Amino acid sequence: MQKDELIQLHTFLLQLRTHLEDMVENDGSDDFISYEKLDITPYQVYKSKREHKLAVFTLSKGIADLLSNNDCPGLKKISNRLDQMSERFKTNREKKLYQLEY
Repeated sequence: MQKDELIQLHTFLLQLRTHLEDMVENDGSDDFISYEKLDITPYQVYKSKREHKLAVFTLSKGIADLLSNNDCPGLKKISNRLDQMSERFKTNREKKLYQLEY
């Protein structure tokens, strides 16, 4: 996937997140803490492709968590798999940063 396509996907997922938060009872703010900590938005086109991949996987995990916490229980496995994928794209520095915060 090209970087510009990845940024488009990132934009779509961010719009989906906003839409889903408006639709469900639980706004899911806890589900997106990891994504917010990345501090990567689709509008930051100067960020690397790896950073946008990490953001896409982390945001997708948050969406799956949001849905699984709102009566869509089958998405928990998907959420766990997306978490594993996002770990693959984290640098050692990012991994240490998350370990310190939890």
